[in-house]
Amino acid sequence: MRTFGEIKGLIETGLGRNPCDLKLANVRLVNVFSGEVYPTDIYIKGKRIVSIDPEAGLEAAQVIDCGGQYAMPGFIDSHMHFESTMLSPEALANIVVPKGTTTLCADLMEIANVAGEEGLRATLASLERLPYRMLIEVSSRVPTAPGLETNGAVLGVEEVERIMVWEESVSLGELDPSKILMVRDEYLEKVEKTLARRKIVNGHAIGRMGQELNVYASSGISDDHECVEPEELLARLRLGMRVLVREGSTERNVDTLMKGVLDMGLSCENLCFCTDDKHATEILEEGHINYNVNRSIQLGVDPMSAIQIATINAARHFRVEDEIGSITPGRLADIIISPSMKAVQPAMVLFEGKLVAENGEMVELCQVETYPDWIKDTVHLKNPITAESFRVAGEGDSAHVNVIELIDKQIINKWITTDLPVANGAILHDLSRDIVKLAVVERYGKTGGVGVGFVKGFTIKCGAMAYSMSHDHHNIVVVGCDDADMALAVNEVARLHGGLAVAVDGEILNSMPLPIGGLMSEEPAAVVMELLDGMNAAAEKTGCTLPAPFMTLSFISLPTVPELGITDLGLVDVLQHKLIPLLAE
Repeated sequence: MRTFGEIKGLIETGLGRNPCDLKLANVRLVNVFSGEVYPTDIYIKGKRIVSIDPEAGLEAAQVIDCGGQYAMPGFIDSHMHFESTMLSPEALANIVVPKGTTTLCADLMEIANVAGEEGLRATLASLERLPYRMLIEVSSRVPTAPGLETNGAVLGVEEVERIMVWEESVSLGELDPSKILMVRDEYLEKVEKTLARRKIVNGHAIGRMGQELNVYASSGISDDHECVEPEELLARLRLGMRVLVREGSTERNVDTLMKGVLDMGLSCENLCFCTDDKHATEILEEGHINYNVNRSIQLGVDPMSAIQIATINAARHFRVEDEIGSITPGRLADIIISPSMKAVQPAMVLFEGKLVAENGEMVELCQVETYPDWIKDTVHLKNPITAESFRVAGEGDSAHVNVIELIDKQIINKWITTDLPVANGAILHDLSRDIVKLAVVERYGKTGGVGVGFVKGFTIKCGAMAYSMSHDHHNIVVVGCDDADMALAVNEVARLHGGLAVAVDGEILNSMPLPIGGLMSEEPAAVVMELLDGMNAAAEKTGCTLPAPFMTLSFISLPTVPELGITDLGLVDVLQHKLIPLLAE
């Protein structure tokens, strides 16, 4: 919000009555409005841009000669979840800001599912300390799958409406099709309240096409970040939905979708970029939104178009283009200075007129504050977890069961059926076909439920892995081929008040605490990445060859992503939105 003082100050500074605070001299401006690149100077007063006129000749207290480098707007991540990074908002700043990201549109549904509105407030206590902007996509699905899972809290219509008036709130967070196609009044009311405030509704239309997608779009859904194939992207654009092209740790969509855009000759005007869920290690190694930009350019997308996708397109989508998304007078001075616009590696990053990162490093590290004790005490097992907790009764010599099969580099999965051996009255895994047990353990101390199933694709040969982040209910999810090791890993996660654990042959090989809601660490990014490297190395000792095993584990239980999910209540038929038995017909 521009204040009277800011408006008057910008005018008087532009008229030469007061000096600017900063002049970025000798830049090649990437003007995302006109689509031009041209030499000029950028003048800044306080948080905002005064002028981009090369003939302005204004005085400035500080001048930085940019040596003819490119100046482009700070990048916008149009949809992400902090909790999936395992980092606090402060720790995340230290790895995304040097990559050029100055705005994160965050759906905090993970912490909301654990701790509700108070959990959101605890997380947002860091806002004023952050060297980036956090815009809130108000969580629409808390719980995500009512009646199919046990979670920690509820955000109903009243809570959503209350949060929607927060200054940071820009949209209603991702709403999956079941809430619309099953005509569920509570969610339609949330949509109504959002649209009445002239804010947008984010989508989550995975796997939907044809008339179902038309009905979904007709409710007021504005976008979708779940496109996997170009045909899905085109279908959404035709219906007036924007597509948020995602590149996360396990959801690798940029190559396929941007190649499709080029092959079909589509306009990039209604595309944005997002990460959704990306671990800190991948951000550090390959980039954040600048990866999406750079990879798109490598694939053949025009550099100006790629930068527009990451900036002005997203700002327009969230109706904040009057504040961010461009380097133009009056806008907030979020600026990347890069030697190249074809391979964006920021030499400098400014946030609201202040230099916050230089040559890939923060000018000043953002320090992680202490979070309240109550939000670090959210894991409570109602019943003892033992090997017997994961025993699945069976009759005869074999059982025909429903199995979740992983799909490489995606969060969607296949629903297959197969025969598994039965011995001593229990259904067993089958390592020869890479089928092992998968279970979800209720961790809020409410029911003590344990849902058990089978999964194909983890390549586990021994032991077990457990994680207290299982989307979106965030109970403890565990995968393994030994019931005793599965119990050991789950109990270790509970002992840590949330986190990750790997157990093999009756021993904990490694574990990592995530005390903030059982989802995030209080440690700096460098420490978290080192710990995660150790966890990934431990996962390899089980035989697991997945590039991001714990990210995959966190998504495999999701009851809103086709085709099968699993919760503490059992297997879920995602498209039919109902619980199904483990035994197949």
